[in-house]
Amino acid sequence: MEKEEVQKLVEEVSLEYFGKPFKHNAVFNERLRTTGGRYLLGTHHIELNLHYYLCFGKEELVDVIKHELCHYHLHLEGKGYKHRDRDFRELMKKVGAPRFCKTIKEKERIPSLHIYQCVACKYVYKRKRRVDTEKYVCGKCRGKLEKVEKGC
Repeated sequence: MEKEEVQKLVEEVSLEYFGKPFKHNAVFNERLRTTGGRYLLGTHHIELNLHYYLCFGKEELVDVIKHELCHYHLHLEGKGYKHRDRDFRELMKKVGAPRFCKTIKEKERIPSLHIYQCVACKYVYKRKRRVDTEKYVCGKCRGKLEKVEKGC
């Protein structure tokens, strides 16, 4: 899902379920691990977890968006936007937003893989972290490393 598609989806969900426009930015944040999304109080932006979309699909993403939009709209209106506030719980019930999102089991989590290949001997290296190809060489033949692809 592209950056523009995420923004458009959040705007559509806001109008459909809340009847109010979403006027800030919504993006995927690949660094989120333990939560489906978050509403940023200072900027009013919404960050969504890409792994939830990849593991559970669009329906779960829409549920996360509804939850975060509850925080968003209540905060802008000056009402109780925190999880323990009555206004928040009532609005969540009204729009059908979940209190918690599904849990991603460790085996379902999509690892971020960086794949490199030696130009000389064609040996393939899979790494969680990026490798500086100018600094490091192949451990087998001392050949130059080349980035092949970045996994999910």
